[in-house]
Amino acid sequence: MVVLWVIDLAVVALSLFLSAGLTVMALRSADSGGGVQAAMLIAAVALLPVAAYPITAWAGARSALAKAILAPPELELDRRLVEVTRSRARLVDAFELDRRRIERDLHDGAQQRLVALTVALGLARLDLAPGSAAAAQVDTAHEQARQALAELRELIRGVHPQVLADRGLPAAVADAADRSPVKVGTDVVLPRRLPAGIEAAAYFAVCEALANVAKHSRASRASVRGRLVDDVLVLEVTDDGVGGADPAGGTGLAGLADRVAVVDGRLLLSSPAGGPTLVRVEIPCGLTVPSG
Repeated sequence: MVVLWVIDLAVVALSLFLSAGLTVMALRSADSGGGVQAAMLIAAVALLPVAAYPITAWAGARSALAKAILAPPELELDRRLVEVTRSRARLVDAFELDRRRIERDLHDGAQQRLVALTVALGLARLDLAPGSAAAAQVDTAHEQARQALAELRELIRGVHPQVLADRGLPAAVADAADRSPVKVGTDVVLPRRLPAGIEAAAYFAVCEALANVAKHSRASRASVRGRLVDDVLVLEVTDDGVGGADPAGGTGLAGLADRVAVVDGRLLLSSPAGGPTLVRVEIPCGLTVPSG
């Protein structure tokens, strides 16, 4: 705004310089004869179309410059969008690899040590006199080791369940339903194994939905249904609770939506007051962006 108007003025002045100069000369040369004056005026008028060319060229250049400053080209936007999508896919893959590494380290390291400790404490208890103070302390330590082992197994299952990697999403969803405090029926039928990232996102989405059912819905029963429809994984979690679920009321549903959005999916929610509540997750499986 500060500079371009000066350039505009300069371009117009230079373009009209010849026509304006001839016109001024014609007006000043009134005593040189009418023929000369008329010729100068005709030449000035004839040069006006020529002046339009540099003005038009500068107008096009100014438009391109304004477009480049105000908005990046569409191709550049498309390139950036593709790069952002691929970057997000790479981050998801890296996150899943870290989860599996942590699960493997806990399973092969800390869990095995706790198992060995539990066995050692059990054997030590057999060598002590029943009812002695040492036996009571060993019994307490043995029970604490068992509880720690159970908690560690639950933690490992939460990081990355082995059943998901070994047997796929239907078996993992059935396992999550069995561990839910609410009675859950499952009907997940898929014609094939899905990509690991999609299976993980779908599994943890179901777990989050079931956790919300157990915490907030006051439901007596829930169900999980899953199908692959036109290369789109569709999961529906329903319950007979009180309804009224609101994504703005907490981070559970918002986190679930974010988890699904990472794999280009979407979350649909129907939860009228009084119930029932339906959480529908749709994840495309055919048009995934490679992370490489």
